[in-house]
Amino acid sequence: MTEIELLAVNLVFWALSGALIGWRFATRPWQHIASPGPVTRLRSWERREWYERLLRVHNWKDALPEAGTWFGGISKRRLPDRREGGLARFSAESLRAERVHLVYMPVVLLTLAWTRGWLILVTLGFAVAVNVPCIVVARYNRIRLAHLA
Repeated sequence: MTEIELLAVNLVFWALSGALIGWRFATRPWQHIASPGPVTRLRSWERREWYERLLRVHNWKDALPEAGTWFGGISKRRLPDRREGGLARFSAESLRAERVHLVYMPVVLLTLAWTRGWLILVTLGFAVAVNVPCIVVARYNRIRLAHLA
């Protein structure tokens, strides 16, 4: 297989696996995913100021695409009203987004098993570029909400 054909296979795999992971997480009621686990719990060293000053999250977070509504979730561009679950729902949706991207990154990296040449760098770049910013924003949102609760 040529590298261009491998790229096409990877792109299809990435799109289908991303949609499947997003759909699977979206089928769970938000109340069932509202509690963080050992990987997703906020750490004592994580501070809002760290995300704002060092990472400047508030400057670029709105440039990320919002896919939370694709399979029935809610947009994280605004706080939901009380009818929609309010701050608890927003926090759960942020946690859901974080989990989706934590699962999606290693799935993307699975394609390294058949990837070669310059596609290795493309794969690594894609895994980082698509997932890390979304994880950072999701954690930032949860840290901001933790101070409101």
